[in-house]
Formats: sequence, structure tokens, C-alpha cells
Amino acid sequence: MKHESKHQSREQEQLAAKTSQQLTATDFATTEELFRHDAARIDVPPVIAERLSKSVQNLPRPSRSWWRRMFNR
Repeated sequence: MKHESKHQSREQEQLAAKTSQQLTATDFATTEELFRHDAARIDVPPVIAERLSKSVQNLPRPSRSWWRRMFNR
């Protein structure tokens, strides 16, 4: 019984240490850095990704830049 309580308390200590490591704050210089960090950690649900890809396909192509039009490239 005593061995089990020691084992449980050790597990609780390890869990508390792991939780405190996960809750460390991160400072970002810009909002873009925050969004990129967040996007790297979160997966987009498949339904949302599909809707987004469909809506992006309907967007018009950007116009050519002035220098490309001027030099016909």
C-alpha cells in the first residue's frame, strides 16, 4: 500500500512538472508570428479546409504588375 501511494505521488509530481512546462508563456514580436505559431500547432478540420479551398478557387487572379504590363513579360 505504501509503495502504491509513493508511486502515485511520483506520477502526480511528474504530471505537475509536465503541465507547468506546457503552460510557459511565449512572447511574439508581431501578430503574424502569433498566427504562424498557432497555425503550426492546430490542425484545420477537414470540412473547413474543403470549404476554404473551394472559396479560394472562385477568387479572381491578381492583375499583372505595372512593370510586367509595360515590358510585356
